[in-house]
Amino acid sequence: MPAGALEIRNLHKSFRVDHEDISVLEDIQLDIRPGEFLTILGHSGCGKSTLLKIIAGLVPYETGSVLYNGQPIQGPGTDRGMVFQEHRLLPWLKVKDNVGLGLFALTAEEKVKRVDEYLRLVQLEGFGNAYPKQLSGGMAQRAAIARALVTNPEILLMDEPFGALDALTRIQMQKEVLRIWEAEKTTMILVTHDIDEAIYLGQRIVVMSARPGRIKAVIDADSYATHDRASSEFAQIKKRIFQYFFEEETQEPEYVL
Repeated sequence: MPAGALEIRNLHKSFRVDHEDISVLEDIQLDIRPGEFLTILGHSGCGKSTLLKIIAGLVPYETGSVLYNGQPIQGPGTDRGMVFQEHRLLPWLKVKDNVGLGLFALTAEEKVKRVDEYLRLVQLEGFGNAYPKQLSGGMAQRAAIARALVTNPEILLMDEPFGALDALTRIQMQKEVLRIWEAEKTTMILVTHDIDEAIYLGQRIVVMSARPGRIKAVIDADSYATHDRASSEFAQIKKRIFQYFFEEETQEPEYVL
């Protein structure tokens, strides 16, 4: 299996609520290719964030397997970075100290150099000595992305990272993440309930059913035409996704690997 490859087979996850098992994910089958940008699209509550947290090693699962580089995921690791819906920067630390929080093994000089490099990458050079409260929402999310990338993870997991931003800032952040992905070639997995966002960012789009979450389709969107929201290719994929969400469900998923 190539470095950075992720293989999910027969994955099931449920939560215990009021003495009853509530199924959240059922029979998830998915391969994630090294270096690709995968988006996971579904209604709120479909289990997409739970799936992301399972990949991160933050949430256990009942049955099935989640293999990363051929080995079962059994907990968090520096090979997987995560960006949450809120930036989760520590308010008492400067931006540069938030970004460098996980760089335990580096000397002080190496740490400064690495942090400066990633502040430049997310276009926050000059803001290293600022505190989180002095940043805009978009800037704070950039700092959170820098913090996740600074340890050089092979996979970056993003859980609706732009959901709290206004529409214009959200579009700008999507462009920034796409630029960073093209520069770093890190495998990226982003969950969202925004159809346009899923198409714009994803080389492939995983379409999930309502809870319990199942994969209804995996749509190939690997074309620079989908980076133009006014293109015919973008409109065609959007129409196809609408059909999955609002027409009768098919008995079998279109594509599961």
